[in-house]
Amino acid sequence: MKLQKLISRLQQKHPRKIDLTLDRTFKLLKKLGNPQDKLQNVISVVGTNSKYSICKSIEAILNEAGYKCNLYLSPHLQSYTERFIYNDKEIKDEILINLLEDIEKTLGDDQATLFEILTCAYLKYSEEFKENVTLIEAGLFHQFDSTNVFKKNIASIIGSIGLDHLHWIKNKTIEGIIHEKTVSLLNSNIFVNKQDNIKIVSKIENALKNNNSKKYFFGKDFNILKAENSFIQYEDSKGLIILPEPSILGDHQLANIGTSIAATKQLFNIKDEDIKNGITKIDLKGRLQEIKSGRLKKIVGLNRLICDGGHNINSSIAITKWIKQQNEDVHVIIGMMKDKDHRGFIECFKDEVKSITLINIPNQVGSISKEDFQNKLNKVEKKINLENSIEESIRSMNRYQNNICLITGSLYLIGEVLNLN
Repeated sequence: MKLQKLISRLQQKHPRKIDLTLDRTFKLLKKLGNPQDKLQNVISVVGTNSKYSICKSIEAILNEAGYKCNLYLSPHLQSYTERFIYNDKEIKDEILINLLEDIEKTLGDDQATLFEILTCAYLKYSEEFKENVTLIEAGLFHQFDSTNVFKKNIASIIGSIGLDHLHWIKNKTIEGIIHEKTVSLLNSNIFVNKQDNIKIVSKIENALKNNNSKKYFFGKDFNILKAENSFIQYEDSKGLIILPEPSILGDHQLANIGTSIAATKQLFNIKDEDIKNGITKIDLKGRLQEIKSGRLKKIVGLNRLICDGGHNINSSIAITKWIKQQNEDVHVIIGMMKDKDHRGFIECFKDEVKSITLINIPNQVGSISKEDFQNKLNKVEKKINLENSIEESIRSMNRYQNNICLITGSLYLIGEVLNLN
């Protein structure tokens, strides 16, 4: 409660939740002694989707090779401490409270958004672990995001790029999104993850033409695929590696793993054996995560319970591909925020699942009500069910046996699911 009260107080430091400019961030960092300039091994990760998965995959591989990592992640699912990872461990509540209180005093009467304050706090505490590999997940876009404060890094990684958060930019096209995410990338090394289509890859290449970094593209400079015998095959200019099954669900994660392998091999010359062991230890929270014990698992009965925080069309396409590979019937429970493409998200599922249930996201004023959600879906053929709570929606699955109950649509929703469990 003390941490949440402090967060609530910090939220009052600027009238807008999001305000895309770097002025306030640099002013606060200067007061803090510019800690961002003291970190030695920074990797910046940008994109619409796959940022979190890439960060966690790189961490797992590097840990296996003996490296220690710091991670700055957003958003969190259950606690703000999830955003602050040092020496591969989540920060303790009391340390984060003391850190944020110090930042609050340093900020004084100046303004800063909560995300700007959190970013500056993260960077300040990173000074104590400055020799670690520091993975920074960009927030909204990148150009004016408070994570874009470094003079140098060892690499930038571009995750998959799609249409999302369009109301924040003037050029509401894929070119506009790509520009925001790539225009200010540093000159070092750039690794580009698998994209939705070749047109997006071409647009990224064009956007990076004036960037002097050494560039590595998925499908051109490195690749990963599933062989017929279920083995996974990774290949780049340095050779071929046959990999075991990774520890995470979803074939869409293979591309994220492949990009992570490419980055760790090029930047750190990681051994094949460490890569093989590392990918079996990737731990993703709220990304096709199966809940195997706990309160909600008991409620779902003889069915599997899986949650994924996907909230845009690209993520729904990836989830649907996973659904098609399952031998059990799948029922989806969906809650979303107001500013999403609700019809586009749900269209991907309608012919692939047995039922669709809409719910409200608890404790989120920015979420769409299940009734308004339903009204937007009048042309979706699949019958839409409404339930009053997460628990009731899961309990309604008890009429089935040996099916899959998949909860998706928002990271905020998945956070509530994990809290309830």
